[in-house]
Amino acid sequence: MIRAVRATLIVGLVLAACRGDRARSARYDVTARYPHDPAAYTEGLVWGDGALYESTGLNAQSDVRRVDLKTGRVLASRALAANRFGEGLTLLHGRLFQLTWKDGVAYTYDPATLTPGDSFHYAGEGWGLTTDGHSLILSDGSNRIRFLDPDSFHVTKTIAVVDGNLPVNELNELEYVNGEIYANIWHDNRIVTIDPQTGHINGWIDLTGLLPPGDVQDEEAVLNGIAYDQIGNRLFVTGKLWPRLFEIKLKPGVKAPDTKPQ
Repeated sequence: MIRAVRATLIVGLVLAACRGDRARSARYDVTARYPHDPAAYTEGLVWGDGALYESTGLNAQSDVRRVDLKTGRVLASRALAANRFGEGLTLLHGRLFQLTWKDGVAYTYDPATLTPGDSFHYAGEGWGLTTDGHSLILSDGSNRIRFLDPDSFHVTKTIAVVDGNLPVNELNELEYVNGEIYANIWHDNRIVTIDPQTGHINGWIDLTGLLPPGDVQDEEAVLNGIAYDQIGNRLFVTGKLWPRLFEIKLKPGVKAPDTKPQ
């Protein structure tokens, strides 16, 4: 997404940092580094069925792809129409779901072949997408997160994401990790962890400095992309146009993934 940074987000984050009741920050260790396509404008990332899947953005460049984690090599891809801007991606009930930014349409694919399936329409913009195993969970650039029925795309629930009493806007790529929603914030080096029942932020993961300075020059090469391997208990993060993907392990300060898969 190429947009002007909203002043309200900056003010909200500064005010939140001054509050004594805001959610705690977490530290992390990098446990592995992998190659990542530096031309991939990452908008969605998901691990499923032993494979890494990625949705990329920009008009005439968007696609959905299956990627070899260890080498970063694109094993298979399916391009979107030139006028479509790919966004969030998730895997549910044997189907990949991919959002588009402003077109209000989501596409589905067979994860094994990336053969297109049904498409669905939704209101507003599409940014991030994940699932709790039952619903599709969608962000739209505001502080709202919508839960949708995967068969009809009808909204079943909406939560407002807040840190204390302050809304946190521009929620971007999403991942559901053992009972919490992890969310990138656009043009911010932090990930928030969110209670899916209340919308309250449980913690912040500050990834400032994860990618060494000078590795990317484009101002849009921002942190974006979270994937969780539940079986292996591995958390992956990357960014738009980043040359690397990282596996990280959280330290105390925020609820970390359980070691036993649910």
